[in-house]
Amino acid sequence: GLIQFTDKNEDGRIQLYNDSEAFAPTAEARGWNGNELVVNRDILVLANPEIANLPGWVIGLIAAGGLAAALSTAAGLLLAISSAVSHDLIKGSINPAISEKGELLAARISMAVAIVVATYLGANPPGFAAQVVALAFGIAAASLFPALMMGIFSKRVNNTGAIAGMLSGLTFTLVYIFVYKGWLFIPGTANLPDTPENWVLGISPLSIGAVGAIVNFAVAFIVSNATEEPPVEIQELVESVR
Repeated sequence: GLIQFTDKNEDGRIQLYNDSEAFAPTAEARGWNGNELVVNRDILVLANPEIANLPGWVIGLIAAGGLAAALSTAAGLLLAISSAVSHDLIKGSINPAISEKGELLAARISMAVAIVVATYLGANPPGFAAQVVALAFGIAAASLFPALMMGIFSKRVNNTGAIAGMLSGLTFTLVYIFVYKGWLFIPGTANLPDTPENWVLGISPLSIGAVGAIVNFAVAFIVSNATEEPPVEIQELVESVR
């Protein structure tokens, strides 16, 4: 739950205080065994309308608006994922001869897998809402952003370089995140504590996406320069986009 209570000293009361070393002697003298109330930071967003004493109908509108925004975003992302897997990946690269029925089946399977993964991460989030958003944007920055930028501003980057860069940036970013957040965000599987003193060069897992993007750019340029140039029509397309 978003609010959890554990009666550590079994006195039937809730002790909520700053559980720090400086206050430890005072807490011990009072018979307290530590902070007993844990408030999830996500509840602050949900509780704000009630804290502000807004009328019930306003709270209902806010809740409905938030739910509608979440559902519309989720629906759009699921459609994008299913079409990317079934049409772009399978039909475009793996099996161009796939039938429409097979393509539809692949879209449904990929959508179901995405729902399962999203449900698991929703039930076991790697952090509170803002941290999850930061992780998502970091992963996107390390994988998609460099390819999009180079596709517009560089005529030398080819598909091999772009793919190599995306895989390198994504792998680097995910490994760094998993080391501190747990592999596949499974609790208890982290290799190092997620604390500033354990971060490499003081870089938080929430910010590693910027470094992953640099890795992506570097690998893409190196691989592209070591392989054949893109076809002339692709270079002309890039020039026209500019």
